[in-house]
Amino acid sequence: MKLKAFVISAMTLAMAFCVTARGQRYCNPLPMPIGQGGNAGGDVTVLEEGGKYYMCCSGGGMWVSDDLLNWEFHAVEHIPVAPDLVKYNGKFYLTGNSDHVFVADNPLGPYTDLGLFKNTGPIENGWNGGFDTKIFVDDDNQPYLFWPGRGISGIYGVKLDPNDLTRFAEKPTHLFGFNPMHAWERYGEMNEYPGVAWIEGPWVIKRNGIYYLEYSASGTQWKTYAEGYYTATSPLGPYTYAANNPLLRKTEGLVTGTAHGSIVKVKDKDEWWQFYTIVLSNPPGGRRIGMDKVEFDADGLMYCTVTDTPQPAPGVEAKKGVPASIPVTINKINAMNALSKFSSQQDGFPAAFAVDNYSGTVWMPAADDAQPSITVELSPATRFDVVQHFTVDGMRVMFSGGRRRFGGPMVLPVYKYKLEVSQDGEKYVTVLDKTGNRVSKDTIYEDFAPVNCRFVRLTVTDWPKENPLGIIDFTVFGYPDGYDAAAVATPVFSNLPLDSEATGRPAGTRAR
Repeated sequence: MKLKAFVISAMTLAMAFCVTARGQRYCNPLPMPIGQGGNAGGDVTVLEEGGKYYMCCSGGGMWVSDDLLNWEFHAVEHIPVAPDLVKYNGKFYLTGNSDHVFVADNPLGPYTDLGLFKNTGPIENGWNGGFDTKIFVDDDNQPYLFWPGRGISGIYGVKLDPNDLTRFAEKPTHLFGFNPMHAWERYGEMNEYPGVAWIEGPWVIKRNGIYYLEYSASGTQWKTYAEGYYTATSPLGPYTYAANNPLLRKTEGLVTGTAHGSIVKVKDKDEWWQFYTIVLSNPPGGRRIGMDKVEFDADGLMYCTVTDTPQPAPGVEAKKGVPASIPVTINKINAMNALSKFSSQQDGFPAAFAVDNYSGTVWMPAADDAQPSITVELSPATRFDVVQHFTVDGMRVMFSGGRRRFGGPMVLPVYKYKLEVSQDGEKYVTVLDKTGNRVSKDTIYEDFAPVNCRFVRLTVTDWPKENPLGIIDFTVFGYPDGYDAAAVATPVFSNLPLDSEATGRPAGTRAR
């Protein structure tokens, strides 16, 4: 018994060392905790205060982090849809899709209603009710309010009364509107509406004397939802359209419809991170959130690459000589010659949907399947092919999620699961054991110690029985690492380069 305990402890330490040696990573969509009264449902705002980061989203509640990677949920009242959180003169102000302004002494509240915005003027001036509002405080402590006029109206801005953030201090300024020449701004999954758009979600930062005003188009129901920006040398413009727009746009894969978010600066560093909404295909209008690092070039142009694979966490540098992890399970359930299998599936919801890299489909095991499992062979091969092996080191799972009970609390989606690996499809080793999980999430990302294998198997051991189990995505990440020779040699195989030459991996890869 003591020897067994020692071996388990040694394995745990080895796994922790391996993950630490690579450095912590994140993967989109972000695996955000879900709590009563809150779900990270998009329109994300992140505020840095005293070295801590405070996040609020449509869906209610607030999350707190020390590192932008690990978040803890807090129930907070008065979080509006599309919230904005800002600090001004020692207090914290909440606005959003509401005509009201809320204030508190602490980011986590409690918040008090200060009342409606005042002195807004007629609709011709641009104000037609609080929607996607953003308060920006300049270096001289002057507060400004930015908002969209809805539809194609575009973005407006105004000075606020420094002594009363509910009061417009002057007539609003129209900063820019929909431009049909910017094809990515147009409505539709193919941006096919020449005269229709929904410009929204303003966010403002200032860096090196330049004001960056982000905005979103074409509409949050489309996977073409994207983020662009204008720049200016004063808060109320004039603003110039950035030459490298759109800043964020991705329409394929699992991370799509990337827009309406916020940019946060890391404390005491010139390091900036973009948080954004992710629009899924399933369910229609369903959303998650993502983040990626923002870069600036010498001319002040802003860049951000949307990712859907494991990336170094904020403050972590990519390790030199360590290959990047990529998906190694996509479409390998029904691939030719695949030895993949699954415990069960329902008509119309096949297991292959779990690995199709698309959020518009879902695998649903049979209702009486007590512990659904899915096994993916990573190297389907004919007898003329080498049998590729992979080193795997991360896993993402997206569940279809629970539903809120009318008149009662939400059924929190706590999922329990494990991941096993094998070289021969017979003997399996557990590399990730979350069968005792108690944290509520509908998206999972887990790093684990790198391990070489040919088969991976996910087993879900428990889930909220009030809802049927559905898996939108099961992805294992890794990189090619060695092979078994083909059963039947081919004339050209000996002329192929080694994996290290073909993939740019460090030397040392060899046939098994």
